[in-house]
Amino acid sequence: MLYPNNNKKIYIKNINYANRGMKLESLINDANHYYNTNNIALIYKKPTPITIGSVNYDKNGKVLTKGYFNTKSTLDYVGIYKGKYMDFDAKSTTSKTSFPLNNLQKHQLEHIEKVIKHGGISFLIIEMNNIIYLLKGTDLILFICNNKRKSIPYNYIKDNGFEIKLKYNPVLDYIKIIDKFY
Repeated sequence: MLYPNNNKKIYIKNINYANRGMKLESLINDANHYYNTNNIALIYKKPTPITIGSVNYDKNGKVLTKGYFNTKSTLDYVGIYKGKYMDFDAKSTTSKTSFPLNNLQKHQLEHIEKVIKHGGISFLIIEMNNIIYLLKGTDLILFICNNKRKSIPYNYIKDNGFEIKLKYNPVLDYIKIIDKFY
């Protein structure tokens, strides 16, 4: 591009706005805040239970230098929506072709099964190929029970999951998807 007097060039970089620096967890936290503030649902990110092993002091105060996990964590988010218990996790993958099942621990899969068995809502929010999907826990468990694969093919997620389109407020409105099947 040239200025009107044609003596100075401006170079415009190609900018990738695919994620605009926003991380999946941040989008979910913002949505949860919106749901809580507007009395739509009550959903929180669960803190990881840690026992403090040792603390040192520096010029700014206390610094945790050693800590231990109390128990295995289940899923990252817990809440209640329309009188139903809800438990879900958020996962991102850079793989373009499949979602690696090693992103989920055995105890997490068992937890998803238990939540479903007791009538709760359980699912994954998966970011893959710059698209965000909600995959119901029942579809996740069904795939694992019927396949010996170590990953879920992208086409399975695309065909069985629900794309969460980004919008204005909240940006990641996953409750709209939950309303379709619960």
